[in-house]
Amino acid sequence: MAKELPPYTSSTGLLKDLFKKIQEAPPPPRFSQDYLFTSLKFKKSGSTMPFISFLKRLGFLSTDGSPTDIYRKFRNPDPSVSGLAMAQAIKVGYADLYNRNEYWHSLDKNALKNFLIEVLELEADNAVLKYITTTIDTLKTYASFNNVTEPLKDEGEDEDEPNEKPEIKTRAKSNSDLGGINLSYTINLNLPETSDIKAFDAIFKSLKENLLKK
Repeated sequence: MAKELPPYTSSTGLLKDLFKKIQEAPPPPRFSQDYLFTSLKFKKSGSTMPFISFLKRLGFLSTDGSPTDIYRKFRNPDPSVSGLAMAQAIKVGYADLYNRNEYWHSLDKNALKNFLIEVLELEADNAVLKYITTTIDTLKTYASFNNVTEPLKDEGEDEDEPNEKPEIKTRAKSNSDLGGINLSYTINLNLPETSDIKAFDAIFKSLKENLLKK
């Protein structure tokens, strides 16, 4: 079964024009073929027709063609902001390569070619290999990988909350010494990082004996 190839274009010259126009023109509500050929004035050709799917794979566009946060941040005149956006787009579009080597974007041209031959299982003289490497080289000219970690998340996507504390809720109890007042309490635990079940048994046994007495 053939491996899925990463995003690429056969014309890096047109790709540079695309990103130049993206930075210059206000983002549309939806990046459609009409917008590409009418507003951005690209000619319909085998090189330009795949641009929309290419931008979607990079995370510049959502599935419905609307510009994403990466798209908007790439338009920022501050190179540190636009560079970070492109670095995150590369992490989105080439995620499979990062699964093999998280620093592959730092490889020189020859090492990158050898890496792609190995990962993508392509022949060294394959024309597609050249398109992929030149596309990556073009994208890297816009990118700044300083301080980049994870790709930008879509708006509304939940992030895991760190250090979530397990919570033990007790049932309300009647205390006759307090005139029939019902009391309840909540205990928040910071559990140790361990796989030893005996440690947890000891913790809950201590709770039961010392705090949860009737």
